[in-house]
Amino acid sequence: METVKIGMREFRDKLATYLLESDAPVAITRHGDTVGYFIPARRKRSDADKDALKEAAGRWQEILDAEGIAEDEIVTDFKQWRAKQKR
Repeated sequence: METVKIGMREFRDKLATYLLESDAPVAITRHGDTVGYFIPARRKRSDADKDALKEAAGRWQEILDAEGIAEDEIVTDFKQWRAKQKR
């Protein structure tokens, strides 16, 4: 699914439309720089979507187990990476 880029004013002006009708993630920009994302939540997930998510989670857990990586390590690494990005 491709992300749609729109300006902050357009997002604000058409907020109801994006909230109710958007299927794709929206990158919100200000002067060309991305300042945030809107990721629409589906009201109901299909059984196929649920099965795909469960399969992806299982595969990810297998990779973590094979590499001996704990979930807490990933969270810590992500927080450190995110802090560096903010600087």
